[in-house]
Amino acid sequence: IVSARKYRPQVFEDVVGQQAITNTLENAIKNNHLAQALLFTGPRGVGKTSCARILAKRINDEEGIHQNEDFAFNIFELDAASNNSVDDIRSLTDQVRIPPQTGKYKVYIIDEVHMLSQAAFNAFLKTLEEPPAHAIFILATTEKHKILPTILSRCQVFNFDRIQVPQIVSHLQQIAKEENITAEESALHLIAQKADGAMRDALSIFDQMVSFGEEGKVTYQAVLSNLNILDYDYYFKIIDCFLTGDISAALVLYDEIQRNGFDGQLFLNGLANHLRDLLVAQNASSQQLIEKSQEIADKYLVQSKSMTASFVVNAINILGEADMNYKSSHNQRLHVELCLIKLASLQHAIDVTKKKSLND
Repeated sequence: IVSARKYRPQVFEDVVGQQAITNTLENAIKNNHLAQALLFTGPRGVGKTSCARILAKRINDEEGIHQNEDFAFNIFELDAASNNSVDDIRSLTDQVRIPPQTGKYKVYIIDEVHMLSQAAFNAFLKTLEEPPAHAIFILATTEKHKILPTILSRCQVFNFDRIQVPQIVSHLQQIAKEENITAEESALHLIAQKADGAMRDALSIFDQMVSFGEEGKVTYQAVLSNLNILDYDYYFKIIDCFLTGDISAALVLYDEIQRNGFDGQLFLNGLANHLRDLLVAQNASSQQLIEKSQEIADKYLVQSKSMTASFVVNAINILGEADMNYKSSHNQRLHVELCLIKLASLQHAIDVTKKKSLND
């Protein structure tokens, strides 16, 4: 079974990175204060549907007596992406009137609710406003702005956050331990960053890496080559070229990056992110914003000491402009190379300006 399904949370304690929401739901169940219509919104893969299923089981099993009964007959899942017509909603509202056979509540989980048509939304309004006592609706969506205000005002809204890199890393470490896989921490950091806050994506990439590399091992090098990510080393080297004003070395490095099949815009973005991390590394209070493994974070600290904040800010501005004009330039390689020449001349320009102001 794929990890995303095998390690799908079964109780609220298993949900990663949504502590505030799971605590609120847990307390609402205990104090019998649960709203009859809930809306879970947030990016993909952060635990909306998992929390909806856990909640559906919990409210039917308040005393914890039927621990193993899953109350499957009381939980109705409707995917609004494929069932978005008025007729689908009408058959749902007809069904809602019938009380449950076992358990206390019938729970309706409507996934991707923003896909409902305008007419279907309107057909759903009345039921949502005055549901029978035994019905609870949990709506889940990635696009809250597409939902009618009239629906929003009838729901208790829970905003799910993207999951932080350290939380994804520690969860992956746990899974690796259970599966007897040795995974390098820097490799897991790369996977977590690529997943962009979605646990499901992180688990899919993790599975891919396990089957790709050596038996039972996930290494930094394997993740780099398989996910087509530029190694941090390139960025560290190219920044050193900028600081020493070595234009030819910077161009040779970029040529190597191009030969390895990396897109110019991907490189510009990566370099801008690298500079951003150097900027936050310069200040002790913002150092925790570097979401990298300790070993790589230390490298950032070392390199950040060799440059001024004004160099970093100017460099980010140059990169931002290059990124904006990348698509419209006729010779994209030359476009990136000109940007690198500007960056390699930047330190010299700053020094000249400083001398001038001192002489004045």
